[in-house]
Amino acid sequence: MKVFELVKDFEYEVINGDLNREISTLVSDNRKLTKDCVFVCIEGANFDGHSVVNDAFKCNAAAVIVMKNVEVPENINTAVIKVKDTREALALASAAYFSYPTKEIKVIGVTGTKGKTTTTYLIKSILENAGYKVGLIGTIETIIGDEHIPSKNTTPESYVLQETFRKMADNGIEVCVMEASSQGFLMKRTLGTEFEIGIFTNLEPDHIGPNEHDSFENYMECKSMLFRQCKAGILNADDEHLEGILKGHTCEVFTYGMSENADYRASNVKLFEEKGVLGISFSVNGRINTDVAIDMPGKFSLYNALTAVSVCSYLGIKEDAIKSALKSAKVKGRIEMVPVSDDFTLMIDYAHNAMALESLLTTLKEYESGRLVCVFGCGGNRAKSRRFEMGEVSGRLADFTIITSDNPRFEEPLDIIADIVTGIEKTDGEYIKIPDRKEAIKYAIENGRKGDIIVLAGKGHEDYQEIKGVKYPMDERVLISEVLEELK
Repeated sequence: MKVFELVKDFEYEVINGDLNREISTLVSDNRKLTKDCVFVCIEGANFDGHSVVNDAFKCNAAAVIVMKNVEVPENINTAVIKVKDTREALALASAAYFSYPTKEIKVIGVTGTKGKTTTTYLIKSILENAGYKVGLIGTIETIIGDEHIPSKNTTPESYVLQETFRKMADNGIEVCVMEASSQGFLMKRTLGTEFEIGIFTNLEPDHIGPNEHDSFENYMECKSMLFRQCKAGILNADDEHLEGILKGHTCEVFTYGMSENADYRASNVKLFEEKGVLGISFSVNGRINTDVAIDMPGKFSLYNALTAVSVCSYLGIKEDAIKSALKSAKVKGRIEMVPVSDDFTLMIDYAHNAMALESLLTTLKEYESGRLVCVFGCGGNRAKSRRFEMGEVSGRLADFTIITSDNPRFEEPLDIIADIVTGIEKTDGEYIKIPDRKEAIKYAIENGRKGDIIVLAGKGHEDYQEIKGVKYPMDERVLISEVLEELK
């Protein structure tokens, strides 16, 4: 590939050299500079690629792409290409470099404040049940066939994103379901991606502050970009920000929700509890007419499931495939129920801040069961306010709290626990302190009563515990298995 083929999808000005050189690779990391590469200078929060442009000249790069004026030494053959926005240029150049992989696979983008992770896994489960080869890109991991790659960002950097799409296409993946974060749109990572379907779950104030979004309006605007980049949009009709999300949309629009006007309407909602499993069932009417059930609790599970039903129905998946996949679907660390006893329910969830914990515990209290038991800790080297707030939430909503350790990092676990106690003592909630997380889990299981709902909150999909800068293996599923063996 020659330089001019790489840059043909965006406007530019040639400051130096020509665009006919063959290129070896495309990079934005100066540590990866090689002869004949194209180096895109990205201005970040802590480092500006323009400051090392001379390194690209020294290694005889084929081209550098800049958005600032740079000094070009004499007798330099490297092409200097100036653009308005180098992040935009990197995204579009990456798509070209990998030969536009999203023209070969269907990409489903899921955006919103909550529910993205669960929704992507539910869609993946249904489509695979219907015979599709499905890839996934999200908060927890990227999945390409049998390969599971832990995630650094919910939406990867544009080069990595297009490289991933190319790997998927080359491996016969037909559909990719991906979480499309507001940061991904803000940082132009998704440019050059053709979305078959865009999904909107819901919108609440989040990710607003330094190095994120400067206002709620900007946050909403970034979420809305998906619906100017997809062919069909499937959106939550019940969310108050629907109109703002659809502003300027260019896609065909379908809606889901409880609203009478929704294209996919949920009704006849029922909570159920059977043999240690909590779930919800409901009817869907409109563009599809069927009854579904999912072994995940609460109203937000209804919306996650309804979203997946709507998308898969739009894609022509048969009702039986949808219903059977939903009934068996699991998402690691997201209200993930672990079979322990027919008498009580044990689940693992990633809720690691007060807002998430309140939402989870409030949902679980809807089940008229036994005690609600919450086992959690807080991460070290993070805001102390989180500890006070989570302690207060658990003390107020749970019947019994077991305070334990999470990722203490460089703090003493007992100091973190003391801060949580400060919050919980503002309430009348009963609690016990057990710093060792395995022992805390053991206590919860050993003392579980008929009808209890026990929540292990905070770790979710994480399989480590970070202490003094070292990550030690620790998967709550393994801990549960060990406890059950010890209790035999």
